[in-house]
Amino acid sequence: MTKLTAAITQMASENDWEKNCDKAERLVRDAAAKGAQLVLLQELFDGDYFCIEQHARFLKQAHEIDRHPTVKRFAALAKELGVVLPVSVFERAGNAHYNTTVIVDADGRELGIYRKSHIPDGRGYQEKFYFSPGDTGFKVWDTAAGRIGLGICWDQWFPECARAMALMGAEVLLYPTAIGSEPPNPQYDSSTHWQNCMRGHAAANIMPLLASNRVGQETAPDGRSDLFYGRSFIADYQGEKIAEMDRTEEGVRVASFDLEAIGELRRSWGVFRDRRPELYGALMTLDGKTKSAAV
Repeated sequence: MTKLTAAITQMASENDWEKNCDKAERLVRDAAAKGAQLVLLQELFDGDYFCIEQHARFLKQAHEIDRHPTVKRFAALAKELGVVLPVSVFERAGNAHYNTTVIVDADGRELGIYRKSHIPDGRGYQEKFYFSPGDTGFKVWDTAAGRIGLGICWDQWFPECARAMALMGAEVLLYPTAIGSEPPNPQYDSSTHWQNCMRGHAAANIMPLLASNRVGQETAPDGRSDLFYGRSFIADYQGEKIAEMDRTEEGVRVASFDLEAIGELRRSWGVFRDRRPELYGALMTLDGKTKSAAV
């Protein structure tokens, strides 16, 4: 794939699987009609964001990948429209649960899964109660739309994740997301920080990046709530925003790239040639000094 037309989506989700999937399908169809070959849906789009608080009953919403209704529905849609479609779902694997994305190619084949590596734990985002840390490692996939790398939400704050995927040959970085208000400090707006962090990944690795977030107020059974701030965006290989959505709208944005030309620039720029992995030992530690016995 030389030329890529890719789309981000943005929507509000609620506690209604069918309504959410119907809405997401409309967005995917709209993006495909606009020429998109790759469409990025937001994190856990098929339900409300149950991680606002800890309630064990939500664990019943997880399904095994090979029988997951959301995966089956959107794999069929990807095949019908001929688009590459990462599908973010709540996965059950035996007694474990994961925040997982299934990579569906343009012919409807499931190329594999990525399980979210970095799991947040804080007021409004209590994911450690629901998800085990991902065990797949960072991955890239050769698709009909090019070689893609994908991280999930909290992964986007870690430059090591983006760099690992770039080193593995990714041509574009994808981040399905669910982020908004910060309950410990309601006055703090992290949305620009959120965007700038990922724009840095695009610039440092010289490749386009897509981030799809949700919008709307979602409230947990105990009354606590998150207000998701949207601002889904597409950055080019220099980290410049070339498409963006606002804080409330639902819809799609589309952008096109010449992956071959960007790849030639990336190879010639020297940021990969001049790397010094033997000097980066501190990255293998938590405190910058002591190498973990598990490493």
